[in-house]
Amino acid sequence: MKMVITAGGTGGHIYPALAIIDYFKKQEKDFEVLYIGTHNRMETKIVPEKNIPYKGIKIYGFSKKDIKRDFLNIGYIIKSYNELINIFKEFSPDVVVGVGGYVTFPVILAAKKCHIKTVIHEQNCIPGKTNKFLSKGVDKVFLSFKESEKYFKKGTNLVYTGNPSGDSVLNSKSIKKETLGFSSDKKFIIITSGSLGSSTLNKKLIEFLKLSKDEKYEVLFITGESNYETITKNNKFSKNIKVVPYFDNLSHLLSSSDLIITRAGASTISEIINAKVPAILIPSPYVANNHQYYNALDLYNSNKALMIEEKELDSNELYKKVVELLKNNNKEYAKIKNNLLKEKSINSSEIIYKEIKELINESK
Repeated sequence: MKMVITAGGTGGHIYPALAIIDYFKKQEKDFEVLYIGTHNRMETKIVPEKNIPYKGIKIYGFSKKDIKRDFLNIGYIIKSYNELINIFKEFSPDVVVGVGGYVTFPVILAAKKCHIKTVIHEQNCIPGKTNKFLSKGVDKVFLSFKESEKYFKKGTNLVYTGNPSGDSVLNSKSIKKETLGFSSDKKFIIITSGSLGSSTLNKKLIEFLKLSKDEKYEVLFITGESNYETITKNNKFSKNIKVVPYFDNLSHLLSSSDLIITRAGASTISEIINAKVPAILIPSPYVANNHQYYNALDLYNSNKALMIEEKELDSNELYKKVVELLKNNNKEYAKIKNNLLKEKSINSSEIIYKEIKELINESK
């Protein structure tokens, strides 16, 4: 099988794409893949490091403020579209898979022009503009949230698959917190604000951590690489708090934690569900369509997580809530945990694999 997969911009798009690639490699002996991303964002580093063939195209997201760049971007899209048609003719993929980000737009359009089977995966509860547009012409649309169905046109071939990022929790050996120097007899909290970090959220969480000095629980605070130097230079933390810029394979550590305080990206949501770890979700208000709020709301409404909007986040109140939750036999915590345990874990990559195999076989 030969696949082109395209995703870019943030870990929320890139890591599901990598999970799909990893699963297909295990299933198909003669699997060939080409990853198409942007020329200047984080996938340019992450993907080649995993020895996956990579092609970067020059394209930017549209901006309401920079009209001049938008006009230039139209030219880049047209140029990339023509370049992609030549790539497809040479590589001759069986399927082209779009996993989010504006880079998917010309890639999927060029694939349709070449009469190649196409599918897209929507990670968030509220779909982005690119996926809503592309959904009208692709062969299948994979969804992370069942709630997303109402945002797509009737007749679209929708398939609920969940998010492949969560599969690593199910399919990989977990990391024990003790191997990182944490105690076996203390509650363990993970704090992270997404793959890129968040300076606004980190400022509020630092105040929470200062209140958590010498508490009975321990904390792994993941700042994001761009925030780490400033935070560690200007703040001192007690021994029960470990501060790191980034933690690779965080999903493998989740099952060792008692609580995670985090943004509400789609990949994070899927990992929380599969790891069955209670969470306090603080959705980012700076994303398109406020989609993180709706991602978090989906778990909050079913009592599988707590949610605090960033504008309502108070360090003192957060401290009180965490201390209360982590007390032995706390009823609110127990209810969230039990609801997570009732949630059926699904292997998203396996579902996507079967759907794509079926699609390819239909065309033969």
